[in-house]
This record gives sequence, structure tokens and C-alpha cells, in this order.
Amino acid sequence: MEILSQSAVLVVTLLVLLGLGVWVGVALLASAVVIFLLFTSSPVDAVLGTTMWAHSASWTLTALPLFIWMGEILYRTRLAEDLFSGLAPWVGRLPGGLAHVNVVGCGIFAAVSGSSAATTATVGRISLPELKSRGYDDRLAIGSLAGSGTLGLLIPPSVVMIVYGVAAQVSINRLFIAGVVPGLMLMALFSGYIAIWSRMNRDAMPAPETSIGWAERLYRLRLLLPVVGLIVGVIGSIYAGFATATEAAAIGVAGALLIAALGRSLTRDSFFAALFGATRTSAMIGLILLGAAFLTSAMSFSGLPADLAEVISNSGLGKAGLIAVLTVFFVLLGCFLDGISIVVLTTSVVMPAIAAVGIDPVWFGIYLIIVVEMAQITPPLGFNLFVIQNLTGRGIFEITRMIVPYFLILVLAVILLTAFPGIATWLVQQTI
Repeated sequence: MEILSQSAVLVVTLLVLLGLGVWVGVALLASAVVIFLLFTSSPVDAVLGTTMWAHSASWTLTALPLFIWMGEILYRTRLAEDLFSGLAPWVGRLPGGLAHVNVVGCGIFAAVSGSSAATTATVGRISLPELKSRGYDDRLAIGSLAGSGTLGLLIPPSVVMIVYGVAAQVSINRLFIAGVVPGLMLMALFSGYIAIWSRMNRDAMPAPETSIGWAERLYRLRLLLPVVGLIVGVIGSIYAGFATATEAAAIGVAGALLIAALGRSLTRDSFFAALFGATRTSAMIGLILLGAAFLTSAMSFSGLPADLAEVISNSGLGKAGLIAVLTVFFVLLGCFLDGISIVVLTTSVVMPAIAAVGIDPVWFGIYLIIVVEMAQITPPLGFNLFVIQNLTGRGIFEITRMIVPYFLILVLAVILLTAFPGIATWLVQQTI
């Protein structure tokens, strides 16, 4: 009964604090104090001090603010406009036409931003007006953007991957490598659905784009060179073993500043706006991580994770059964929490259970990120929904109806990942 009472106290405390609008990081800290006071005899102040220092003095964690800063810099450049112009001639004649720009553009921008919200907002502010002016159905334009925007969490470098790696003590380099094939798989699934939908709804599609000659197509590819160079510099340096995640992040910031300078979007105001934006986001995530670390310590002292792992081990649930239960659990959490909060809240609790059934923590990280992607487009608090609402002025539930097929594609991705775990682990095994 001890595990039930501890779990009940923890859940009720968190729900009450979050319902009152308390910051997530503060709510985690307060919940940890409650667990310490009620279920342990350990000194709260001593554990708080050592935990805060141990989890903040981390070289790995320095990659986080750097990647966030890189995304903030690129958000203020012409990168999305250049992506649309460079990609449009190549996808305009495909079934689904320029809607594929949302998928490919989000995939490319995700590889240099690390943020789902930044990917959705940056690509959407260019693609949605262009698609609307050409007569594309809103269900296709908005739905494909909402679904593809979630790629910002999965395609490395991903802020959520860094958060999970720090929380679960898993190699961030391995997570970055593991995210490549699942990211490409999701892009293929999204584009496949767009092609099928366009064939089934021909009356809702505009006339095919005017064919552009090969010379013009190749000429417009020059617009993609800056982002391709940045991807090679950041991700390529990690895959080749030349740089750690932190060193690659520093390369990314330098490359982003160079792109902004060459594109004449690097001004004093834009530089400090990007710097302050990255500082605010990093401070917010840092507080959540520290709160989660303290809560993890509290639960470790109380024995909750070990007790939960024992319960799951004795329940007879295999890998597939546990993944099915966790998927439902995470989707429900996604109705009320953002992706980073889900990761830091649950990692310390579920990792012992994951280890108990023999699931690879790198594979689980990719699985968790795909499920968190579902949370990004799940009402009422799916963050991508608010980004698109701001871009379009549409209601949340109207947008939600448009993204249902893309949510189901993410469910299919989880099924495929579970049935074929090599999707996430094969490339890691080849490179490390």
C-alpha cells in the first residue's frame, strides 16, 4: 500500500499545483519537498543543495542553451523563405503539390532548430500564405504543417533529446544518431498521406504547378546551400566523431550567425532578441530539469521507482504490453503538459520499469519523443495548436479536426517502431 499512498500524494500535489498555474519547475520542487517530509527522514535542505549542484554542473547540459540560441538566430533570418523557394520547383509536380514543402521544409528546418514550435512557426509563416494564395485546401495546408512541425522534436539536434539524455543519463550523441531514420520515416509517412489524400480529393486540389526547367531548378538549389552546410557542420561533425554534442552546438551557433550576417538579418536588435529569447527558454528548461532532479532524489529516497519497477516486473507485462500502457499514459499527459515537462516528469519513474523488461534506453528515448510529438498536437494544450492558431486565427478544435490523420500517422510510427526496433537502433550500431 506504500506505493499507492506515495503515488497518490505525488499525483494530487502535482495536479493541484499545476492547476493553480504554478510554474512547472516550482511545482516539481514543491512536490519533492512533500515527498521528503511525508515519506522519508532525510534532510531536505542538504539533499536539495547537493542535487542542484550535481545536476547543474554538467558539461553535457551546455549543449542545450547553445542549440536553443542557434534556433532563435535562424528564426529571425530568411531561411524559411529560401527553403520554400528552393524546394517548390522540386515538389510542385508531385501528387499533393506544394503541400510537400511543409514536410520537407519542416524536416530540414528541424535539423537546424531543435524545436517543434520554432519549426512550425518559421515554416508556417511562409508556407501557409503561399499555399492559400495558390488555392490549396486548408485541411491539407494546415494539417500537414501541424503534423510536420512535430519533426522538430525528433530530427536531431533536438532540445527534447538533450533533456531526455540528461534526465535518463543516456548518450546524447547516440540519441541524435538514433533519431535520423525514424525522422525520415515520419517524413515519408506524412508525404505518402498527402499524396493519397490529393488523389482521393482531386476536386479540392488546385491546378498543377507550371513546370520549371532543370536549369532554373538547379539555380534555385543555391538557396538551400546555407542550411545544408549548417546541417553538415552540426550533425555531420557528430556522426563523424569529430565533435561532441556541445561542440557541435557551438559550431551551429557560429554557422547560424554567419548565415544571418550573409543574409543581412543580423542586426544589433536581432542579435540581442535571439540572445534574450534563448536565455529565457534555457532558464525555463533549466528550472524544470532541476525540479525534476530534486523530485527524482525524493522518490529515490522514498523507494517509489524501485517499488514501481517491482510491481511492473511481477505484473507479467511484456515489452509490447508495457509500451501500449505507457503510450496511453503519455497521450493523456499530453492533454495537459508540454513535451519537456512530460519527459522530465516521467523519466525517473519509468526508467526502472523500462530496465526491468529489458528495453534499450536509446530506443525508448526515440519512442518517447514520438509520443511527445503526439502531445504537441493534442488539445487542449498541444503547443503546436497554439502556434498554428496564432498563424491562422482558426479555433483550436477546428485545427484539431484537420490534424487527426497526422496524429494517427504518429500512432502508426509507434507501432512500426515497436514492431521493428531496428528503425531506431540500426544506425547507432553502424556508427558507434
